[in-house]
Amino acid sequence: MTKLSTPAASSHLFDFKGTIESKSKTVTTPNPEQTDICECSVVSAKDFSFYYGKTTGVKNISMEIFPCRVTAIIGPSGCGKSTFLRSINRMNDLIPATRATGILEVNGQNIYDKRTNLVNLRQQVGMVFQKPNPFAKSIFDNVAYGPRLQGIRNRTKLEGLVEECLKSSALWDEVKDNLDKSALALSGGQQQRLCIARALATNPRVLLMDEPCSALDPLATARIEDLIEQLKTQYTIIIVTHNMQQAARVSEHAAFFCLGELIEYDLTPKLFTNPSHKQTEDYITGRFG
Repeated sequence: MTKLSTPAASSHLFDFKGTIESKSKTVTTPNPEQTDICECSVVSAKDFSFYYGKTTGVKNISMEIFPCRVTAIIGPSGCGKSTFLRSINRMNDLIPATRATGILEVNGQNIYDKRTNLVNLRQQVGMVFQKPNPFAKSIFDNVAYGPRLQGIRNRTKLEGLVEECLKSSALWDEVKDNLDKSALALSGGQQQRLCIARALATNPRVLLMDEPCSALDPLATARIEDLIEQLKTQYTIIIVTHNMQQAARVSEHAAFFCLGELIEYDLTPKLFTNPSHKQTEDYITGRFG
């Protein structure tokens, strides 16, 4: 794995109550020849660890994730994939007796600083879960939920946002005549695309996907993968998946986690065809996991 120094981004996303100075840091990048080293990472971890009480979820994770790319996180069950993913928008905070050490930055800001505005963080770092979880509301109200929390009340503006997000999630043509219909009446694949539209409605910079296709049939899975390909031109996407074929299809970079550690992080073709670590090769070839 290659290391290089990258200056932190200077913009502020999360309405800190004070100013934080970010220092240059050395973290793992997939391949300097494939990355503009003048480009600031969107997500940056430096010796980041997360604990559930006395149990370690992930330990000493150092990696950089750059904008408008898909990064896949793979590894066996219980290896820390979802723990790390949920740490990026602090969803793990909802679990009692958890704590984090090290640094985890989004857009140059340490999100575990006590001054972080969690509402703003979760608007800027959207989350799509393993199982579709639409609200028991209309299709329109599901997508408009986030913008309304942000203070948007104008009906015309909301209608424009809902249409834009449903188009971005490849769902508009299927539901445009039934926006008052309950979201719970949609098929599983449609519900997942609605959840993606809901996440996009807050205009995030990062989109986290925690096994978004594991509960879907092959046709719905293909539509979500096509959607990921379209969305990566505008969003930084981080996807956790057990499906290595899916990781190979949708991602430019891949990270292999095992027992809470980052074993290898590289360009996806390189990691899948010529891994640097035997542990990675053993997992990819099915010797364990």
